[in-house]
Amino acid sequence: MEEPDVTKMKENSTNRDYVLEAVSKRGKLLEFADPKLQDDFEVVKAALENDGEALEFASEKLKDNKEIALLAIKGAAWTTCYLSDRLKNDREVMLESVKLDGQTLYFASKELRSDREVVKTAVQNKGLILKYASHELRSDKEIAEIAINQNKEAYYFITEELRKELENGKNN
Repeated sequence: MEEPDVTKMKENSTNRDYVLEAVSKRGKLLEFADPKLQDDFEVVKAALENDGEALEFASEKLKDNKEIALLAIKGAAWTTCYLSDRLKNDREVMLESVKLDGQTLYFASKELRSDREVVKTAVQNKGLILKYASHELRSDKEIAEIAINQNKEAYYFITEELRKELENGKNN
């Protein structure tokens, strides 16, 4: 196969063999595949193995598949934004995502923004993401210190109560 491009992909969008080979070389060509092939596990997996960002073009059904989600995250953690709400509430998926890019805590469910381990992992590499943690965890001294050590600006996202406590500790 010669180097796949958009024109050739559009011409062959329903040819599974062509699409499978094309997306394994240029994952984002999945955008131009027939919707049936965007819903084909093997085709989408091949695209993601080449480029995690291809998740954007997968079917909604496959954006709700945990194996697909973890593969996409490995290639581009920020693609968490395309996952189903169910997977944005899956602890294993989101923990893997925030481990690679703390910023993805933004996409986590409300429940996981209250999960101590998920938030702690996120702020270790992106302190400012503390902004999206639950109120309870923004008042957790250990998590606040980790976030502030990672980025001094995280101080502005800890709770007022914790700020007072920390300032009183400095004055003693």
